[in-house]
Amino acid sequence: MPSYEQLSELLDPATTVLLTVECQQGVVGPDSALPELAKEVRASGALAQVARLVTAAHESGVQVMHAVAERRPDGRGANHNARLFRAAERLPVRQLSGTTAVRVAPPIEVAEEDLVVRRLHGLSPLAGTDVDALLRNLGCHTLIVTGVSANVAVPNAVFDAVNRGYTVVVPSDAIAGVPSDYTPAMIRNTLALVATIATTDEVLACLKRPRRVSRA
Repeated sequence: MPSYEQLSELLDPATTVLLTVECQQGVVGPDSALPELAKEVRASGALAQVARLVTAAHESGVQVMHAVAERRPDGRGANHNARLFRAAERLPVRQLSGTTAVRVAPPIEVAEEDLVVRRLHGLSPLAGTDVDALLRNLGCHTLIVTGVSANVAVPNAVFDAVNRGYTVVVPSDAIAGVPSDYTPAMIRNTLALVATIATTDEVLACLKRPRRVSRA
């Protein structure tokens, strides 16, 4: 784990963005299309930790961005080139644009200044979306990645952010995947090689700073 001084240097509120990945009701909510994942993200406390981080980011002036995966009712523009996509088409709960399923799930609070980026295709919150351009326009140097799943979307987000030159911080207790023992293995054997791994409490300690006036 990094020292407080090392982590604090990375998490300058003026150049840090907090990203929540697929923390939407149709994924992590009570009526999830993926009940096993929804159960794990709540039982592990990961969703509550994401909510704590979002609240602290709002209070400290760190920009929050929510990456949401959705699809049109007709499926136009969606991927069909992997087993995961084909299985998603058959799920009883679909992540349809404009429905409750694609709203950010409680207890995460979405503030007026938050950015919500929606994608209709792919596995990554960054590749082929507005996220990278928005991060650059915000002056982001460090991206805090939270959410689900540690199986697919979270590592995609981390790799794509690193490939684009961002420093990535992953709060280890604010991401989740299935089965439950997969997440620590992914962190230890993969994410720790490319990102700074910390706990939510360690990140929160660094975010408790005076709110900046602007990003200009």
